[in-house]
Formats: sequence, C-alpha cells, structure tokens
Amino acid sequence: MSTDARKESLRYLFERVVTPLGYKFSPDEQLVDDLLEAEVQLEQDHGAPFCPCQGRTGVREEDMKIVCPCIPFHRAHFDAMRRCWCGLYVHLDVTDPDSLPQFPPDEV
Repeated sequence: MSTDARKESLRYLFERVVTPLGYKFSPDEQLVDDLLEAEVQLEQDHGAPFCPCQGRTGVREEDMKIVCPCIPFHRAHFDAMRRCWCGLYVHLDVTDPDSLPQFPPDEV
C-alpha cells in the first residue's frame, strides 16, 4: 500500500475512534498530513503507528500507550489541554489550535 493510501486509511480509522471521544482532526491540514505521514513511516519501521512526537521506551506495555490515537491512555491530560500532545487531534469545538496551551501531564 502506498504512503498516501495508508494515510487515508489511518485517517478513516482514527476518525471513528476519536469522534466519540469528543475530538476531531486538527483544522491545520498540513500538520495532519505531516503527522499521518510520520505515523505511516513509524508503522512501517516498528509495526504500529506510534505518536511521532513521543519516544518509545522499548517496553511494549508502555509503548502501546503512544500508539495513535493515544487519547484513551492520556485522557485527563489531553482534555485539560483540549488537544493531544502532537496536536493531531483537538476537541470538537476548537477552531484555533495554535491558541491552546501545552503542558506536561504532571501539571494536570
């Protein structure tokens, strides 16, 4: 499968997971395209579409918490920021993701 086809496939699958959680893809289409492309590469290299902005630990149980979409594993943190860590997803009512704060989970 080509990279573009896989990106579209991931977009379709992820949208069905994040929408019921109260999220949508960022309105920044360039950001979404870049992050999905990075996830496709990570999937090809490591077997899963890991979040491209978080390092893997090598411990499967921990690394599975950063397989996209990782919202369920980090819900309190992401709800407080109204976005996921990399910004691929934002709350449904967000129109300006650049205005959203980003802070570490220990500040939630």
